[in-house]
Amino acid sequence: MEYTTVKNKIENINVQAGVPTLEEAKLILEEGSKLNPGPWVEHSLYVGKAAEAIAKEDKELDSNVALILGMLHDIGRRYGVTNEKHSIDGYKFAMQKDYSLWARICITHGYLLKNAEDTCGKRDCTSLEQDFIKEYLKNIEFTPYDRLIQLCDALALPSGFCLLEKRMLDVVMRYGFNEFTLEKWKATFDIQKYFEERMGKSIYSVLPKVKENTFGF
Repeated sequence: MEYTTVKNKIENINVQAGVPTLEEAKLILEEGSKLNPGPWVEHSLYVGKAAEAIAKEDKELDSNVALILGMLHDIGRRYGVTNEKHSIDGYKFAMQKDYSLWARICITHGYLLKNAEDTCGKRDCTSLEQDFIKEYLKNIEFTPYDRLIQLCDALALPSGFCLLEKRMLDVVMRYGFNEFTLEKWKATFDIQKYFEERMGKSIYSVLPKVKENTFGF
């Protein structure tokens, strides 16, 4: 893949054409789970279900598209155990299939601050890949779909839905705390407020068994 300057400021993406069908998405995720089995698969399924549930309460979003984007946001993990690199691997994989919205989400879901430096844990992209991500983020504005998957990524454990705070601590326990962590937490709560204002209700009201998965009872 050629890494050139991204010329896609506020992309006009055909939402339906930008994602695979649900049937294809299921096959893609199943294939990924065989290539690299792990809790990322169950996490992805719950991210998809959370995105679907919230989108159903939002007048502007397509709940089926939201489900598919959530299911496939981490598809770069099909290539193995990586950290930052899974975003660009997912982007390349989705672009090879000509699904631009899905490709976009593979990058944007992990960069809530639109800052290519704000990744958690190991920096395992090449310098060329990091430059591409930096340029990509600079030349877009986040859409409701970007924000939705960012939020739902923080609502889902492999075991089910949970409070944002539990998922935040789960990530910190695995990857560590850095100079961007607090700012990303604040951004996550801002996204929560954004969707709750659009929905007119708590995000937790549409997610089953949050208490059980958060507190264990």
